[in-house]
Amino acid sequence: MGRSAGMFEALKGGGAAIALDEIEVSILRSLAVQLLELIGPGAPEPEADADPLAVLFAESGQGPTERPSDPALIRLFPDAYGGPGPEDQAVDPAELAARSAEFRRFTENDLRTRKREDALAVVRSLDALTPDGEGAAVLELTGELSLRWLGALNDLRLTIAARLDITEDEESAVLFRLPDDDPRKPMVMAYLWLGGLQETLIETL
Repeated sequence: MGRSAGMFEALKGGGAAIALDEIEVSILRSLAVQLLELIGPGAPEPEADADPLAVLFAESGQGPTERPSDPALIRLFPDAYGGPGPEDQAVDPAELAARSAEFRRFTENDLRTRKREDALAVVRSLDALTPDGEGAAVLELTGELSLRWLGALNDLRLTIAARLDITEDEESAVLFRLPDDDPRKPMVMAYLWLGGLQETLIETL
């Protein structure tokens, strides 16, 4: 596969591939590890001899109910109710908060576990790369691994967007024109780069 500006290309027979140099591998791995630290642990693994049905009932409804305080975690684990839709606007805010808390209690642990697995898949696949003599390596994604990467890239962009306070296209357009000496510039460049990775990976799928 020829290198193409550090973006994913389709593999014959399905999947995607990308050539990454040492710096790109280091940045992606560092971001994925930071994402793991932010997400924290998911639902605990059941004991090997545990009755699956008993575990299901024991774990049901054991998740958190409080909305996260970190803006990045709010992006990753948003409220299920209380959005801009007309259905939500017609309901009392207290009722919406109660509904969101109940939904969070039953879903957040599983969602947190899935997001951890996505980020871990990124770290492990990067660790398995074998660089060539010039320090570059080709990452190939097939099957479930492609979807794991897609999920992790999306979570990374949501997290960076929260740190940059990007909520609207107009705001992001301003950030993209920041001068080179602005301290936010490296994070903006990472956000743009991850967006390109995500877009080209979607295209290959």
